[in-house]
Amino acid sequence: MAPTYNSAKEETTIGTRSKTKTSKMMNQRDEESSLIVTSQVWQKSGTCPDGTIPVRRIRKRDLLKAHSIQDYGRKKPSFSHRQVGQLNQNLESFVELKNHSKAIAFAVGYRYLGGKGDIKVCSPYVEKDDEYSTSQVSLLNGPYNDFECVEAGWAVNPSVYGDRKTRLFVYWTADASKKTGCFDLTCPGFVQISNEIALGAAIYPISSPGGLPYHITIYIYKDPITDNWWVQYGEKTNIGYWPPELFQVIRYNAESVEWGGEVYSTTVGHSPHTSTQMGNGQFASVPNDSSYITRMRIHDNSEALKIPEWVFDFSDEYNCYDVRYVADYVEDPEFYYGGPGRNPMCP
Repeated sequence: MAPTYNSAKEETTIGTRSKTKTSKMMNQRDEESSLIVTSQVWQKSGTCPDGTIPVRRIRKRDLLKAHSIQDYGRKKPSFSHRQVGQLNQNLESFVELKNHSKAIAFAVGYRYLGGKGDIKVCSPYVEKDDEYSTSQVSLLNGPYNDFECVEAGWAVNPSVYGDRKTRLFVYWTADASKKTGCFDLTCPGFVQISNEIALGAAIYPISSPGGLPYHITIYIYKDPITDNWWVQYGEKTNIGYWPPELFQVIRYNAESVEWGGEVYSTTVGHSPHTSTQMGNGQFASVPNDSSYITRMRIHDNSEALKIPEWVFDFSDEYNCYDVRYVADYVEDPEFYYGGPGRNPMCP
């Protein structure tokens, strides 16, 4: 199966900017992208034949780390036990999650049919085997304690992958990860069609201080004919899709698009705080050295992808992981995020 319709078209004008200037900026971005794109380690050994897909082997010792076979590959339930009525009193309540620390930019105000971004690839330190650090593009819909979500990006997740390498991932849930959803192909749900990309495979090269900022391009979009949610990697490769039968509300559209990082730990919000890093471990305020996401795009009911108009930045713990969204005096908005976790300001 292939998408019946792909809306991944850059618009030639953005807001009131001139066509010439914006097109020049787009071309410059495309040239940069071709120089700093990443690949996957397994591809050094060859490719898979047509009609097959690469599947990462799941080892027995990785399964034994989970509380049960059913829990393997699934995020821990993330909704708080605070009353939902209190949560709905402010905008930030939509993104606050128990034991999860987020530093994100998010767009609201439309019915979203897609979200895209270039994500700098890093190798954050993850303190414990049951913790993880991710950077992703996400689309969400539904109530706070029962939200539906599809997302893709890179992750360092020892409990799923058995090591601390930076790996490509996709994830979905239809009930805030209480009973549904998983990473990659560890449960029924995501349907892979590509024989070029392996979910859960290690990414290389990795960005390093003072070196080239390698990135991956992730685009998640809805097919208006089949209602499948597709994941596109690197501008051209459609990895696979989530069928609409998995969902109740996001099968029609998303009400929020998120870009940024997430850390899971049972010591988030407590002292001593986890030392698990987000991004490359640098605060967003560190110039030219922190993690970032660029070419952020949304797809609403218009024909083309466009720069999101209503964007808010948010961090659960500014002293541990912070954010900086730059939209003024730049051709294309840039989002910086990350942090070291435990530090003198976040004991």
